[in-house]
Amino acid sequence: MLDPSSSEEESEDVVEEESKEVMAPQAGARLSPSRTSESSGGLQPSSRSSSVRPSSPSPSVVSEKEKEEMEKLQKEEEERKKKLQLYVFVMRCIAYPFNAKQPTDMARRQQKISKQQLQTVKDRFQAFLNGETQIVADEAFINAVQSYYEVFIKSDRVSRMVQSGGCSANDSREVFKKHIEKRVRSLPEIDGLSKETVLSSWMAKFDAIYRGEEDPRKQQARMTASAASELILSKEQLYEMFQQILGIKKFEHQLLYNACQLDNPDEQAAQIRRELDGRLQMADQIARERKFLKFVSKEMESMFIEELKSSVNLLMANLESMPVSKGGSEFKLQKLKRGHNTSIIDMGEENENQLSKSDVVLSFTLEVVIMEVQGLKSLAPNRIVYCTMEVEGGEKLQTDQAEASKPTWGTQGDFTSTHPLPAVKVKLFTESTGVLALEDKELGRVVLHPTPNSPKQSELHKMTVSKNCPDHDLKIKLAVRMDKPQNMKHCGYLWAIGKNVWKRWKKRFFVLVQVSQYTFAMCSYREKKAEPQELLQLDGYTVDYTDPQPGLEGGRTFFNAVKEGDTVIFASDDEQDRILWVQAMYRATGQSHKPVPPTQVQKLNAKGGNAPQMDAPISQFYADRAQKHGMDEFISANPCNFDHASLFEMVQRLTLDHRLNDSYSCLGWFSPGQVFVLDEYCARNGVRGCHRHLCYLNDLLERAENGAMIDPTLLHYSFAFCASHVHGNRPDGIGTVTVEEKERFEEIKERLRLLLENQITHFRYCFPFGRPEGALKATLSLLERVLMKDIVTPVPQEEVKTVIRKCLEQAALVNYTRLSEYAKVEENQKDPENVGRLITPAKKLEDTVRLAELVIEVLQQNEEHHAEGKEAFAWWSDLMVEHAETFLSLFAVDMDAALEVQSPDTWDSFPLFQLLNDSLRSDYNLCNGKFHKHLQDLFAPLVVRYVDLMESSIAQSIHRGFERESWEPVKSLTSNLPNVNLPNVNLPKIPNLPVNLPQMPSISTPSWMAAIYDSDNGSGTSEDLFWKLDALQTFIRDLHWPEEEFGKHLEQRLKLMSSDMIESCVKRTRIAFEAKLQKSSRSTDFRVPQSICTMFNVMVDAKAQSAKLCAMEMGQEKQYHSQIDTLIEETVKEMITLLVAKFAVILEGVLAKLSRYDEGTLFSSFLSFTVKAASKYVEVPKPGMDVADAYVTFVRHSQDILRDKVNEEIYIERLFDQWYTSSMNLICTWLTDRMDLQLHLYQLKILIRIVKKKYRDFRLQGVLDSTLNSKMYDTVRNRLTLEEATSSVSEGGAGLQGITMRDSDEEDEDDD
Repeated sequence: MLDPSSSEEESEDVVEEESKEVMAPQAGARLSPSRTSESSGGLQPSSRSSSVRPSSPSPSVVSEKEKEEMEKLQKEEEERKKKLQLYVFVMRCIAYPFNAKQPTDMARRQQKISKQQLQTVKDRFQAFLNGETQIVADEAFINAVQSYYEVFIKSDRVSRMVQSGGCSANDSREVFKKHIEKRVRSLPEIDGLSKETVLSSWMAKFDAIYRGEEDPRKQQARMTASAASELILSKEQLYEMFQQILGIKKFEHQLLYNACQLDNPDEQAAQIRRELDGRLQMADQIARERKFLKFVSKEMESMFIEELKSSVNLLMANLESMPVSKGGSEFKLQKLKRGHNTSIIDMGEENENQLSKSDVVLSFTLEVVIMEVQGLKSLAPNRIVYCTMEVEGGEKLQTDQAEASKPTWGTQGDFTSTHPLPAVKVKLFTESTGVLALEDKELGRVVLHPTPNSPKQSELHKMTVSKNCPDHDLKIKLAVRMDKPQNMKHCGYLWAIGKNVWKRWKKRFFVLVQVSQYTFAMCSYREKKAEPQELLQLDGYTVDYTDPQPGLEGGRTFFNAVKEGDTVIFASDDEQDRILWVQAMYRATGQSHKPVPPTQVQKLNAKGGNAPQMDAPISQFYADRAQKHGMDEFISANPCNFDHASLFEMVQRLTLDHRLNDSYSCLGWFSPGQVFVLDEYCARNGVRGCHRHLCYLNDLLERAENGAMIDPTLLHYSFAFCASHVHGNRPDGIGTVTVEEKERFEEIKERLRLLLENQITHFRYCFPFGRPEGALKATLSLLERVLMKDIVTPVPQEEVKTVIRKCLEQAALVNYTRLSEYAKVEENQKDPENVGRLITPAKKLEDTVRLAELVIEVLQQNEEHHAEGKEAFAWWSDLMVEHAETFLSLFAVDMDAALEVQSPDTWDSFPLFQLLNDSLRSDYNLCNGKFHKHLQDLFAPLVVRYVDLMESSIAQSIHRGFERESWEPVKSLTSNLPNVNLPNVNLPKIPNLPVNLPQMPSISTPSWMAAIYDSDNGSGTSEDLFWKLDALQTFIRDLHWPEEEFGKHLEQRLKLMSSDMIESCVKRTRIAFEAKLQKSSRSTDFRVPQSICTMFNVMVDAKAQSAKLCAMEMGQEKQYHSQIDTLIEETVKEMITLLVAKFAVILEGVLAKLSRYDEGTLFSSFLSFTVKAASKYVEVPKPGMDVADAYVTFVRHSQDILRDKVNEEIYIERLFDQWYTSSMNLICTWLTDRMDLQLHLYQLKILIRIVKKKYRDFRLQGVLDSTLNSKMYDTVRNRLTLEEATSSVSEGGAGLQGITMRDSDEEDEDDD
């Protein structure tokens, strides 16, 4: 048959057309001198050159070009022939596997991403980030995608991974999942929304972005189909795959398929038997001629022969375990037994495995279909007729009833029988109409003797009519189908005569029976017998065509089976039947000689005889056609004569190329179908396992060295096999080791070591983002295995560590070099105009900061994606720390160079320190490491210098500020930091320092301060001071200096500096306060100025800021801080005392005015007389009340201003207490001095007004009753009450005009 998918007629047309196209260029190749002597004259240089060149160069040039062309054609032709021969061997492995099966436990490979797909993915993510998709996402997810897009999708390492064929969609998804896990974990908790829900939601959105507009159902269906084809392939798919691998055309496959009879399992099993027999003979020949391979020891030669025979015996056992099958194109691959059958040593020996008749058991299935009966005329039309059928010795079946006018049925009966020549009886009955009839009447019968070769279609058979039936021409149409059992290979009638069996020339029914894969018997049967009458076991016989034998009458075409001491002659009546018998027996005997039919020999010898014989079987037709197309040499070639080691190396290399170029990210792993074919080829053709894996390693190393991504686990597997074999551990039971294997292993071992060291050196680029998963760990483990001297002694860990340390040192240089180049390219892309220009120090520092960001990113990626090495070695983390230090030391060179060119006393480099320090101090391994200490040593003098300049600048600003201080209130900066965008306070938090040496740095109050003053507070100088101190401490604190001692030193210094600055501020404020009071008025016109309140507020702020800026947890500094607090408290007390004294002076002035009215003075007598005389004629106003009102107004205004402007309630309460107490003491003293004198009426009125108003006002201001009702107040109150009573008696009460010490407010209301 042709290829299972095409018909014979279509195939013939295709073959004829394609052969014309394909064989044309091959014709030139076949005319090469190396092929035949006749072809040497077929190529004429002049004619070929005239068709190629327009001019005619010299003959030497022509011959040289022609020679090159001929050599090229010859090589191509040899390569084509080699591939065709190889394809024949591969086809037979696929057609009839008996050693291997397609594995189902291999890891599923993911679809790989191509360059076009990567670009599509980039566009989809860019579209999402540009807001061009319908995917709804929050800011956190967008930021995560943006970071993933910049770090992964756009990475050149990913592009290289795609180019190497090792990047799959699953890799992209896993990297994104790992990328977002930390982000999601750091998000704040939300009630009712778990982190897992957020993760799954983000992954679903990622899938939507990655997939784009594709229908996920179609994609899933496509993936499912491809995954199924990845797991297992049908025979047709395997044929098609290896056609692509070996470059075989479809028509060539059809020719080979049909000529090799790949659809015939018997032919394939016979081919295997012949191959195995040939291998046994080859082993014997090697042993005889001593043509051994070169082994590492002489003792292995005898072991080699034993291994050859043992491997053949194992294959025989495997073949023997195969079920005897009728087969066909759809037979399934069987799970094979791999046990070694020691009893099968030589299948050709006599007296072994002899068969008896009972061993030959056949079982047949018969189908008898009765269609109709013809010639039934004597019965009435309505009479009922029916048929019965039986196989002799079995049950009887009956058809349905039918009328005699229409005796048709179509009934099928199924029977089983053990008789190769059964007797099938069919009888026709009609129902008896007689009352006394016991049985139906038989009208006729037919007895048939079918064979499996009998026609399957229905035929008319003449029936034997019973005596009482008038219809003598009865015919019945029926079909008998007898199926061949699986162990029957051929059957038919033959004439036969032999020496030990069939001793008489006679025609018998023969059956070729397969008892097992290696046991066949030629059996003759009689009719209705289950056991053979005689049998001939074909072991050791050779079958061939023969000429007609004289003296034997019967039979037209002859053939014989010959064995030493015995010859059996067979004859058939038909040439085609003879060919079929010979072919079947040829497969059964396993002989090496292939019989050639005389008709084919005659055709080959005839000059023009191209027409195939009409009586030849279809298999012969296919063989003839294959020979016509030049395929016969490949089909008939003896596999034992080929170097299968080199052939397998070729097919494995081509298969690997095909695998690496398919749509899967295979990393060098073969597909299950490819593994199955290669396993079967090795087992069937005796390819040594070590050779197979050495070739595989060589091919994998070539691909890996050229940039392909190869799974180190795969390399480890093959290397371990070869190492075990070379060191005599027999991984596959083979103990012989050739010199070539050992030398090649050492060569590959060295290549593999160099490759692994190179991969570890370039681990960021060979395993980008930790992909493929587990590859780095597997590489490290494989390197340890490669460094072993043998398979038993483990390599010292220190030696492995030294090798890997050296690799990582190189890796640091490689990574930093590429990172620097990337940073330069990135900068040139951002600002192409600056390319080639002179780089300024500021630009160089900016580039260094950007490079530092990339360095930190690399270190983070190393920790995140390449930490799996610690699973291979516990000390991997230590080496990675050393690698990081080496990497940072390379960066330190560029960083130092950039800092050296910066101008002195510039603070623009602090962001670089903060960036690096924040990263390093959070890394346990790198914190206070070599680079970290270098960074501290580099920046420590700069920090100290900065603090020195800041201290001088702040001291100067205090001095200059207080000299020019207007004491106008300002809004506190520090109390509004959360609401104000401070310039130059964000990272880096450095106050604005316009420093131009040799001038000292100065910090001026920002111009924006006045715009935000909405309430009174401290002075501009003090607030500026506190802001600078706070900003400086914040900046130093945000440096997070890693060295504890120096950090504490900085903190201590700043605290002490703050204490000194605040102390100076307090003292200068105290001096200014006293000076301000001395310059102010002493009369009741005095109003508390805003500046006085501001000075008080400066003290309030100083106290608050000292707690923040000066407090430390250490003894000495804490004591120093308490001294500042004490100083502030003492200063506040002094300021209150000075202000109370000022108020006392004003009160003394008022009392001095009242002293003029003392009794006994000239002014008092004159004033009393004048008033009394004038009051008789006119109304005289109340004298002295203006003085009281002015003083009361002064008190009230002063109270209101202090209460409103001073921000510390405690200070106000303390001030009011002292003020009230001082006033009462002063009045009491004044009254005590006049104890012996009666107060003047006007003195009394004024004092009553002042005392009552003061008492009431201070009570309203919150002065406590204990203070208000002091002893002094009681004394003053009692005296004034007494004076009031005396005045009432002497003046009659009219003089006081309603002013009294009683608790009445009437006089106040009148006054107000």
